[in-house]
Amino acid sequence: MSKVDRRIIKSQEAIKKALIELMIEKKIDQITIQEISDRANVSRRTIYLHYIDKFDLLDKLMEEHIYELRKLCELAANNTVFYDTVLLWFEYFESHYLFFSTMLANQGGPFFRSRFLEFVLQELKNLENITEGRSQGLSDGEDVIIQFFGAAIVGVVEWWFKNGKPSPPHCMAQRVGALLERNL
Repeated sequence: MSKVDRRIIKSQEAIKKALIELMIEKKIDQITIQEISDRANVSRRTIYLHYIDKFDLLDKLMEEHIYELRKLCELAANNTVFYDTVLLWFEYFESHYLFFSTMLANQGGPFFRSRFLEFVLQELKNLENITEGRSQGLSDGEDVIIQFFGAAIVGVVEWWFKNGKPSPPHCMAQRVGALLERNL
């Protein structure tokens, strides 16, 4: 596997950070590539070397975080205690506060929220299939339960960011974990 040049990684991180910072100030439709390049202190050409446009940049940024959350779920796959998995999530959310607060509490909401919900629903379905030992699809009643808890989890995460993280990750993990334990 080839090693990625640190300058490339540094440029990409600066570009991603610039986009998020700009999204705090205005909607994605109002942001220009020039503004991103100015904020990141890179040329427009550098941005286009890595991304097709600002929407591709945003899409790749969202996918990167969903991928990381999926890896956390895989790490906790054999753990039947919801608290541990939820704690991993909230610690990840806290360590990437700028991204998640922008995506869920500011301008990026509509773009990220649906993708995040889709991810949560898939993880709940995977969990349900593992815990019940099923290999077939969910029944109608189970789909309702999965939809309910998926929307609830996304709503709680949104609330947490919109209110400036009123409880630390371990408290959120206790509360959300207990709700999942009782109901799933």
